[in-house]
Amino acid sequence: MLEVRARTRVKISEAFMIDCHPQWIRLRELLDERRIGEVRSVTGFFSYFNSDPGNIRNQIDSGGGALMDIGCYLIHASRYAFRQEPARVVALVDRDPEMKIDRLTSAILDFPGGHAIFTCSTQLVSYQSIHFLGDSGRIEIEIPFNAPPDRPTRLFIHDGNLSGEGVTTESFPIADQYTLQGDAFSRAVLEDTEVPVPIEDAIRNMAVIDAVFKSADSGAWEKLAH
Repeated sequence: MLEVRARTRVKISEAFMIDCHPQWIRLRELLDERRIGEVRSVTGFFSYFNSDPGNIRNQIDSGGGALMDIGCYLIHASRYAFRQEPARVVALVDRDPEMKIDRLTSAILDFPGGHAIFTCSTQLVSYQSIHFLGDSGRIEIEIPFNAPPDRPTRLFIHDGNLSGEGVTTESFPIADQYTLQGDAFSRAVLEDTEVPVPIEDAIRNMAVIDAVFKSADSGAWEKLAH
């Protein structure tokens, strides 16, 4: 793809639609403003239940499994928050005995600035959450990845008070993140500007995915391939 882009000068972007949603754009602003201080930890969870062998998400030869389907968002979100690449990762994978896809994957990503910890699954109750923890506060996105197109979304900023007080809630109007993504890509084409998620970012995200699978097989910390 890099060679094709260089030769044809076409626009290529990975479809991480979350980058175009107002709640994630606001998260970037808050982190850059150091609203929660220095980011030191990102924790995330993403799951659903689908055991249908005919579904492409359960076909290992087509890139099926939890990590490739939804874990990629947790990795992308961690890299998005730290603005860094992890130096190494360690992971555990539980594979479906018949379909062979990873049905439960957990990992720790060791960034220069802190740690990210996540679990993803294709055979658990549907759930998603993500928290960004700094040395003076915490941010939670209520519905981080499958943001509903028919109702507002919310982001919570916690000041660190364990009593539950000191929480600021920010709401975002109804938005379809896929439409926003399409609009952003169209603007990049029409105005010859940068696409929302360039292919270089996709390659770096895939390097983390590869390292997670490698660690699950080796049982050890694995560095990213460059």
